[in-house]
Amino acid sequence: MSAPDAEIEKPLGGATKMGKVPKMAKVKNKAPAELQITAEQLLREAKERELEIVPPPPKQKIQDEEELRDFQMRKRKNFEDAIRKNRSVMSNWIKYATWEESQGSLDRTRSVYERALDVDHRNIGLWLKYTEMEMRNKQVNHARNLWDRAVTILPRANQFWYKYTYMEEMLNNIPGCRAVFERWIEWEPDEQPWLTYIKFELRYKELDRARKIYERFVYVHPDVKNWIRFARFEESHGFINSSRLIYERAVEFFGEENMDEKLFIAFARFEENQKEHDRARVIYKYALDNMSKEHCTELFKNYTIHEKKFGEKSGIENVILSKRKYQYEEEVKENPMNYDAWFDYIRLVESEGKIDLIRETYERAIANIPPSKEKHFWRRYIYLWINYAIFEELEAEDIDRARQVYRAALDLLPHKRFTFSKLWLLYAQFEIRQKDADTARKALGSALGKCPKSKIFRGYIDLEIQLREFGRCRTLYEKFLEFNPENVQTWMKFSELETLLGDVERARALYELAIGQPRLDMPEILWKAYIDFEIEQEETDRARDLYKRLLQRTQHVKVWLSFAQFELQVEHEDRIAEARHVYEEANKKLRQGQEKEERLMLLEAWKEFEKEEGDEKSKKVVDELMPRRVKKRRKIQSDDGIDQGWEEYFDYIFPEDEAAKPNLKLLAMAKMWKKQKETVGTEEEEESENTEVPSEKVGDKSDTEAGENMDADDPSIVNESESEDEEENEDQE
Repeated sequence: MSAPDAEIEKPLGGATKMGKVPKMAKVKNKAPAELQITAEQLLREAKERELEIVPPPPKQKIQDEEELRDFQMRKRKNFEDAIRKNRSVMSNWIKYATWEESQGSLDRTRSVYERALDVDHRNIGLWLKYTEMEMRNKQVNHARNLWDRAVTILPRANQFWYKYTYMEEMLNNIPGCRAVFERWIEWEPDEQPWLTYIKFELRYKELDRARKIYERFVYVHPDVKNWIRFARFEESHGFINSSRLIYERAVEFFGEENMDEKLFIAFARFEENQKEHDRARVIYKYALDNMSKEHCTELFKNYTIHEKKFGEKSGIENVILSKRKYQYEEEVKENPMNYDAWFDYIRLVESEGKIDLIRETYERAIANIPPSKEKHFWRRYIYLWINYAIFEELEAEDIDRARQVYRAALDLLPHKRFTFSKLWLLYAQFEIRQKDADTARKALGSALGKCPKSKIFRGYIDLEIQLREFGRCRTLYEKFLEFNPENVQTWMKFSELETLLGDVERARALYELAIGQPRLDMPEILWKAYIDFEIEQEETDRARDLYKRLLQRTQHVKVWLSFAQFELQVEHEDRIAEARHVYEEANKKLRQGQEKEERLMLLEAWKEFEKEEGDEKSKKVVDELMPRRVKKRRKIQSDDGIDQGWEEYFDYIFPEDEAAKPNLKLLAMAKMWKKQKETVGTEEEEESENTEVPSEKVGDKSDTEAGENMDADDPSIVNESESEDEEENEDQE
């Protein structure tokens, strides 16, 4: 150690001569390492990397018998030592026995195997090595004895049985092999040993024996595939009747509780191969009728294919119907409230024509009452009842049952919350068809008492009109108008009825009452109907008076046009003048409004009228009133007042409006001049003491300022000038 190093190194925990702090002892981390390495892993890696290269042992040449005995003794001693160390390691026993066999000492080999079996008699590999040794050395009886011992001790080890039967068959000991198979079958093993036994018998053409084995096999392993395999075995050897009998036995064996579609498909295909298409069809139908629909998917497919190949049109349709019926069954089972699926299902069942089945399907459908009391959930459901009643009446021709269906449906509805007018009317019409008008009236009267609706009123009135009971119709119309006086159609229908009955005054009174109502849903239709009524009665003055009364309420352009057309069609000498007068009045009234499109419509209609009925002078008058169309721009603002840009639109400039604008401008200028004059006069009085100005110049100045102020302050004039400039620019464009 050098001197500097000696000076630095100090005892742990002691103080240095120079006063330095001693070093702290480091604590070793004694926690287990994340990656653990075992001794076995170290040895394996050493072997793989050949870290220790051991030279091979020298070859020893044995010269005489003594050296051989000495070698065998040392070898046996090593094997015995290894066995003594661990008797349960079978590899040591097998190596020992294999070495003894290589030395030609079979007795010693058997002794080793027997000692090993005493240690572990359930080791399958040990038994196999032992028996293979005997067979390899052609010790057949020893091997047979060993196989007997093995299958007796371990009868569920199929390897022993396979090897045993294979050995006997290779020795051409067929009876002995069959006896081994029989011993094996008594233990009722899995399916494969049975099939192996059957193949063994078939190799030697023993069909009867194979058939008997199959008979036992299908009862030990009663699976559908095994019965099908048995039937196909008979079919492949030409025993058609036996194969059919086996299929029938299989159907009886499984019964109706354990039916499988694979069995029926195989049975039907067998009959199809034998050209027995009727038998195949019967098998398919039997299976479909007795099996649950959810287990018949493949059966439906095969039945459809069979019918498409060999069936007639009706048969194919029946198959398709059955398949669709299964689909609908699944839909209604998944969601019983799916009324559309019920409708499709019922329509499909009705195509078959079976009354009882149709009735049963309807009963199943109507049993699914909507859980909610909202009307829109009941709309589709109530049509099930309606279709059911119509079916009972028309198809089943059971009148009493149809009446019961109608009444049950009406009793089911919560009439205080909602009702279905259609159902009441259909029931009433049904009773009328049965020539029972009193019951129909009672039903409709009960409907109006429980839940009055416009549709029920109209249906009841139509029924009484067909029965020619006009007194009842008047009563019903009066009740209807009390129920809903705003309905224009009711007033019109009531008036039309009175007109048809010849009571014109009563009809006119109804129209008068109608137009006097404070609220109407469509008053324009009512006024038109009233006017048409007076025209039909040739009451021209009354019709003209109605037009005037209507124009007091509204100034709509269509009313004016209709009025003008009316005056033109009236047969008198001044009809053209009267029509022209209407157009003139309409133009004056519409000028007061802001609807330029309506004025344009009126002028265009007036122009067409003058073109047909007027002269050159009247045409010129109308032409001078026609507006100019100009394109303008205006700002667009949203509901929040935010500017959205500009848009272009067309505006109409009427000559009458243009002529009125200069007068308005002149009045505005005069008013501004008067105001300016008063202001200037006051200023002159205040400034007369200091300043002298000629009167002509002041007057000129005041006039100039008045004109400037007038032009600047009058907003109408500014807007007008701007609009005129825009119009000129647009015309130039």
